[in-house]
Amino acid sequence: MARRTHGRPRALPPGPPPPDLTAICARVLYRDGLVLVLDKPAGLPVHPGPGGGLTLEHYLDGLRFGLRHRPHLAHRLDRDTSGCLVLGRHPKALRRLGRLFSSGRVEKLYWAIVRGRPEPFRGTIDAPLAKVARDPRSWWMRVDPEAGRPAITDYRVIASDGALSWVELRPRTGRTHQLRVHMAHLGHPILGDSVYGDGEGGEGRMMLHARAITLPLYPARPPLRIEAPVPEPMRTRLVQIAQTAGMAPDEIARTLAATVQGG
Repeated sequence: MARRTHGRPRALPPGPPPPDLTAICARVLYRDGLVLVLDKPAGLPVHPGPGGGLTLEHYLDGLRFGLRHRPHLAHRLDRDTSGCLVLGRHPKALRRLGRLFSSGRVEKLYWAIVRGRPEPFRGTIDAPLAKVARDPRSWWMRVDPEAGRPAITDYRVIASDGALSWVELRPRTGRTHQLRVHMAHLGHPILGDSVYGDGEGGEGRMMLHARAITLPLYPARPPLRIEAPVPEPMRTRLVQIAQTAGMAPDEIARTLAATVQGG
């Protein structure tokens, strides 16, 4: 789940040098003078954690593309979530992006594979979330109608085989772990989620992907919409679910196709 971040870019954290800048540069979905949109791989943290290790911050120097400033995160994705991640290329861009995110004008769309078949097939989850902390290294989020902060997610089932469902998620708010907690609260945890589910069935990853993001970045132009291709093994599982549900092959192919529009 994405979170906004604020402030100036931090100094490059200590740690090993990026092993392959070519690979991370190849994951840039869109670039202009203000923003980069990166297809973040699952398993790569965006910030250093208590365990250390390689993070996205170790790659930022390689994503300058000739500018003086390193790009900086305009929001966040969980370590185990893949897909569209927006970075501002300089302080002015970060300020503009910050206003867009804080005002709710950025549209975010996620795909997930969840257990079971949510019913109804389309709905809204309105469940405030609060943080529960055992210690600084051990915490999670829970639904808390009394003390929680507002959290709202729209969902739609794209296809279901009964045991698993391909679900589209559109968060209206940006709380930590929002989509993961909301789907578990609904009784349909995300496959491979070891915190809010049983952690099984994900084939080494959590089946949550930031599929698309829409940025009304330029007043005189159409909103910029970027879609991130679905990585394996999630793509194969989505196709299997859709086929079992009776979706036609051309409809599956059209739905999975990734595009960049506007700008």
